[in-house]
Amino acid sequence: MRRRLELALLLGPALLLFVGFVLVPIIVAAYYSLYDWQGFGALTDFVGLGNYWDVLGGNVFQGAVGHNLVIVVLSLVVQLPVSVAIALLLNRKLRGRAALRLIVFAPYVLSEATTAVIWLLILQPGGFTDQALTFLGLHGVIHQWLADPQVVLFTLFAVITWKYLGFGIILLLAGLQGIPPELLEAAALDGASAGQAVRRVVLPLLGPTIRIWIFLSVIGSLQVFDIVWIMTLGGPANASTTMATYLIDHGFKRYEFGYGSAVAVVLFIICFAFALVYQRFALRRDTEGAMG
Repeated sequence: MRRRLELALLLGPALLLFVGFVLVPIIVAAYYSLYDWQGFGALTDFVGLGNYWDVLGGNVFQGAVGHNLVIVVLSLVVQLPVSVAIALLLNRKLRGRAALRLIVFAPYVLSEATTAVIWLLILQPGGFTDQALTFLGLHGVIHQWLADPQVVLFTLFAVITWKYLGFGIILLLAGLQGIPPELLEAAALDGASAGQAVRRVVLPLLGPTIRIWIFLSVIGSLQVFDIVWIMTLGGPANASTTMATYLIDHGFKRYEFGYGSAVAVVLFIICFAFALVYQRFALRRDTEGAMG
């Protein structure tokens, strides 16, 4: 009885917050998505699944899904190897290592709005980036970084990478701290080179941390909003529209709250499905002990 009372006292507030701020909004959004509602008056124009058919059949939303997937793939292909390499470097005994870690992590403490405004100014035509490339003799590389439909998504990915790379590196450094140095010493005594020790000892033991990084990176890439919205509003010509910016554009700018709610539900289902599959096939081995 005492144990149940303790569990109720400890879990009760968190459970109430979860129900009130997570489950109830999801249910309400799913309910609104069944109506053609502009945010004013009663819900009377029932359209059933019509909003969902319009969302899933729309070219702009399909493009937004593609943009999110591009960011997901680039995150895994570019950010992960770079993060692991820098984490391994910063885990070694270097002069000024603490300062280097601070420099790498500093962008992460900036808000998304601050980051977007800073890079919006840097990437302006004739701005710092263009002047730096001209100084280096790379004038031919200069583009309309945020106005060229062929370039804007990659420009935004570079800004997102600058913002979040430090978080991944700190996460991986924490994982590296948990690897017993005796294992690396034993590998060295057995004649393993530094590269072999990293490939056969460090990376396998760093696996749980890398899997957590992948999970956070994919979910973050699917929900990316702030930086894209402030820097491009999803433009030009929807070339940088993501699912989240598409949701806000229709839900709050165009007052299509029923349609926007359908987009929110679709985005939630995509993220939730990925989380379930990833938990089942990737994270399960790491959480079996904790869950048991």
